[in-house]
Amino acid sequence: MNLKQKIYAENQKNVVEGRIAARRAFLKEKGLDSAAIQKDVSIRKMKAEIRQANYRLASIAAQEKLNADKAQAKIEKLAAGKRARKAAPAKTAKDVPGKKKSKDKKGGDKKEKPTE
Repeated sequence: MNLKQKIYAENQKNVVEGRIAARRAFLKEKGLDSAAIQKDVSIRKMKAEIRQANYRLASIAAQEKLNADKAQAKIEKLAAGKRARKAAPAKTAKDVPGKKKSKDKKGGDKKEKPTE
């Protein structure tokens, strides 16, 4: 269901509830009892419209919850990635055990010249 439809579904529900109240008042003025009012075709139809509006609102609420959960998961994923980058710095050749140190470009080991 489209999230923008929420306003329209709420408005429709409120309008129908008002029409039901007016119809019940009219039927009571006529002198009908509550059982006859419940069986009135117009009231039953309006109750069906309210059920439909409630169903639409429930599906919209479910969609909003799903979107909020997805947004929260995305935030947590980004935060976890940042923490992982800060916690594990990049290892260099000096830090890794078992690796030999690099040699001079000429092929020999670097030797220190004796100072005099």
